[in-house]
Amino acid sequence: MKRSRRLLNRVPNSKTLTLKAADELEGKPPARRPKSIRRKPQPSPKILSLPPPLSNPPGKMTILPPEFFRIDSLDLAQRLLGKFLRRDDVILQITEVEAYRPNDSACHGRFGITPRTAPVFGPGGHAYVYLCYGLHTMLNVVADKEGVGAAVLIRACAPVSGLDTIQRRRGQKTEKPVLLTGPGKISQALGISTEWSNHPLYCAGGLEILDGPDPEKILVGPRVGIEYALPEHVNALWRFAIAGTAWISAPKNTLRLL
Repeated sequence: MKRSRRLLNRVPNSKTLTLKAADELEGKPPARRPKSIRRKPQPSPKILSLPPPLSNPPGKMTILPPEFFRIDSLDLAQRLLGKFLRRDDVILQITEVEAYRPNDSACHGRFGITPRTAPVFGPGGHAYVYLCYGLHTMLNVVADKEGVGAAVLIRACAPVSGLDTIQRRRGQKTEKPVLLTGPGKISQALGISTEWSNHPLYCAGGLEILDGPDPEKILVGPRVGIEYALPEHVNALWRFAIAGTAWISAPKNTLRLL
């Protein structure tokens, strides 16, 4: 120990000398540092594409009354998020919608009452189902009072019950969001056609809308595919979705928290 001190005193700036250097001056092999323990990377948790199970069994779910739907379509759109569509063994949870209002240049009501659009002017709570581009069947929920001409388009859902039936109708054996993210896919999964237009969604049997939990947070953005409309309607933030779910259609980058 005395020798080590004498050696250190002979070296300039000895205060900055490390123990390793002192050992080398004494002819000792440098002390080995303990090897760092390499930890194996932990696998990231698996993200399930399907929503969590319902707190209430399907048999005890409540059909929403007509009064629920007879409000402004902008309000109804947000209230429909988290609610359930049921037909036979298929139950879907509504995750994304768009509101279409009176005097809206993107709403079918702008054409007035025709054989096709007549259900839009009916009482709130009825279905308005139409064929888009001759290919996709689109399900809408009529809003407001009779004669107003407003509706809410169902853009995306998450499967809750009847997955096998949904996959068979869709022709896709998948549990990923692509199964039900897009308005045409919803009608296909439910097995409905334009013949369901004007169907009351508050009556038991057939196609029903059931009560469900309100989302904690909502995303909002402009509607999709309405470039033909007036600028104020193209840019209107009348598209709504449940925040935090993967079951939302494209584009997602136009959505933000409400």
